Amino acid sequence: MRILITGGAGFLGSHLTDRFLSEGHEVTVLDNLITGNLDNIAQHFGNPNFQFIKHDVTTHIHVPYAVDAVLHFASPASPKDFPAIPIPILKVNSLGTHNALGLAMAKGARFLLASTSEVYGDPLVHPQPETYWGNVNPIGVRGVYDESKRFAEAITMAYRRAHDLDTRIVRIFNTYGPRMRLEDGRVIPNFVSQGLRGDPLTIYGDGSQTRSFCYVDDEVEGFHRLLMSDEPGPVNIGNTNETSMLELAEMVNALTGNKAGIVFKPLPVDDPKVRQPDITKARETLGWEPTIGLEEGLQRTIAWFRTHIPA
Repeated sequence: MRILITGGAGFLGSHLTDRFLSEGHEVTVLDNLITGNLDNIAQHFGNPNFQFIKHDVTTHIHVPYAVDAVLHFASPASPKDFPAIPIPILKVNSLGTHNALGLAMAKGARFLLASTSEVYGDPLVHPQPETYWGNVNPIGVRGVYDESKRFAEAITMAYRRAHDLDTRIVRIFNTYGPRMRLEDGRVIPNFVSQGLRGDPLTIYGDGSQTRSFCYVDDEVEGFHRLLMSDEPGPVNIGNTNETSMLELAEMVNALTGNKAGIVFKPLPVDDPKVRQPDITKARETLGWEPTIGLEEGLQRTIAWFRTHIPA
């Protein structure tokens, strides 16, 4: 297959690139590097099956060859990005999704949208099944991401219904692993960076809020199975094991040997109190569920961060 991945120099996109190239597919990566990093894909330069194009997908996308699948993974995704670059986030998930869908239509390609658990907002239903419509503040700081991803799902379904485009939607829950940005702003890179530097780990709120963390290899396996299936989605892909922020901090301090402890700061506005996927649909339609436990995944992540944090 010839596969085009928008945002392919980012955290998830680069791992997808690895996966498809390892299977002998041809991969074209489009990325404007606003949060992506060429280091994530540098190992593929020189591979005749790989091509990188620096491009902002909010403008027209054109490639002069056949494409079998378009995977739209371009979008900043960290809460730290929401107040810093709100307009680019809104544009990549609206205009960018529109352009990526247009490319898929022009090429007769299958389309996979990387959506997010953020479409559920601060959920009133727990765990969250795909049938839940969410509890989102459209004018809050997080709304630029939450609402633009909800729009991305809506336009993807519109193309499916109006143009019979072969589409897939994955709702991605908290994912972690090597290649996350050191100052990403999400909790695991924050904790691991602080722990390796010997700083106190910063917990926002009282630490009772929970998340469910899926290691990147498991997540990519779920994406792959969805793309290759006949299931249009949306499908939740994530780990069902809930962990409180306090439990996570204590685990990271133990694994990094950090003796500096924990500090507490006020909880950000609209920060979800709970987040856990109902993955019944992924189990039943894709035969997928995560296999890598949190401690093992954290050990792999910490090992990568050790080699990338400046001395």
